[in-house]
Amino acid sequence: MAQDKKINLLDFTSDKLKAFFLERGEKPFRATQIIKWIHQHGVSDFSEMSNVSKVLRAELEDIAEIKPLEIAIDKESDDGTRKWLLRLDDGNCIETVFIPEGSRGTLCVSSQVGCALDCTFCSTARQGFNRNLTVAEIIGQVWLAKNLLQPDPESERVISNVVMMGMGEPLLNYNNVIDAMTLMLDDNAYGLSKRRVTLSTSGVVPALDRLRDEIDVSLAISLHAPNNALRDQLVPVNRKYPIEQLLASCNRFMEGKAARERITIEYVMLHGVNDSDECARELAIVLKDVPVKVNLIPFNPFPETRYTRSSNNRIHRFSDILTDAGLVVMTRKTRGEDIDAACGQLAGDINDKSRRDIHFARIESPAQT
Repeated sequence: MAQDKKINLLDFTSDKLKAFFLERGEKPFRATQIIKWIHQHGVSDFSEMSNVSKVLRAELEDIAEIKPLEIAIDKESDDGTRKWLLRLDDGNCIETVFIPEGSRGTLCVSSQVGCALDCTFCSTARQGFNRNLTVAEIIGQVWLAKNLLQPDPESERVISNVVMMGMGEPLLNYNNVIDAMTLMLDDNAYGLSKRRVTLSTSGVVPALDRLRDEIDVSLAISLHAPNNALRDQLVPVNRKYPIEQLLASCNRFMEGKAARERITIEYVMLHGVNDSDECARELAIVLKDVPVKVNLIPFNPFPETRYTRSSNNRIHRFSDILTDAGLVVMTRKTRGEDIDAACGQLAGDINDKSRRDIHFARIESPAQT
């Protein structure tokens, strides 16, 4: 008799799947076979796994499943960016975005349903927070996109990069994110280079200190301010882990790495807030002893935000000051804005447990007299 709740094999790394089979008296090589079928070939039906014995296929059919995420909405931008709203078993929805550009294809993956942090310029934060995603729900975004974008497993790779920059703070879902990224790097799964898997964090320092000892991936830091007073307002986690602690952790993360490797500093450009010449000069001083490159991000508006985007001239001026100070600087090209798929716009459909709506109402409503 089949059990009521089947085990979703998308939740398993290679090592954990080996342990799963050993517990059932199977040889560890079965894990490699199954991992390849699931992630390389995009198979979700055990009957299609031709090099697995019929007996084992029948057993897996009884106790396990490979359960993809459900597509609620599939949108494509005029610039080729594609966004999926994906419905989870509990009714919540998350968003995943694919950004093609020349020979490069970047998949932006979510790690939480909403976000527990309260960054004031981010649409996800405005939506509130419900829960962490499982490994299956994180890697399931890659599995689904790969199958939709590249139905032929023999064709050229379409997804060349994965960035953990979607909904949520990845380091607050540490274990599941590590397992999902392990699958992204696994040669028997997605086989991505460590330089092509990037984790973006707002600065959860204890988890960041653990990260380099457990997995080697690229790092991006959502900084967005050159000093603690301003960052406390824009990225409230700074009150717990101020800039000095965060950048010290960044330097520890980079110890022993090749000289050419750099941490990406993400800096959203907010008109009249953090885009002045003074802010640029201050940022250059703050970053001078950290191996970084700076990514300036034009702000992408969302409903009811109180921020506006810096002008192109202001962004160019800010960039020039940083470049003159010796920093490597790039300005992110806005993609997918017409389908709300640009940086900071992902919102999903969330049963908010944080009551973030009340919080924002208190901030933005004028005091009654």
